[in-house]
Amino acid sequence: MVQSTQNPPDTEPDAIPESRRQPSHIVLIAPDIDNLTLLEYACVSLASANVMTSDFAATLKGPQSHTLLGIQQSIMLGEMAVNRVLDNLDPP
Repeated sequence: MVQSTQNPPDTEPDAIPESRRQPSHIVLIAPDIDNLTLLEYACVSLASANVMTSDFAATLKGPQSHTLLGIQQSIMLGEMAVNRVLDNLDPP
């Protein structure tokens, strides 16, 4: 028996109406914050997430621990990239 299936909805970013792309008004970064401050905040946030995921992974066993360590490594790579940008903008 052959069942007909419908095509999945178009989920490409171009298919999302402009009215749905509005930023949240609940949490907003002030538009006058300079890039260096934003990068420093991102670095601290990533460092905190790195420590939290590493500590949490230590309490897990098996595949869950491996998954969380993979996420932790992605966070660490993001932190390293932000640190490199900070070094490039403000060399020691």
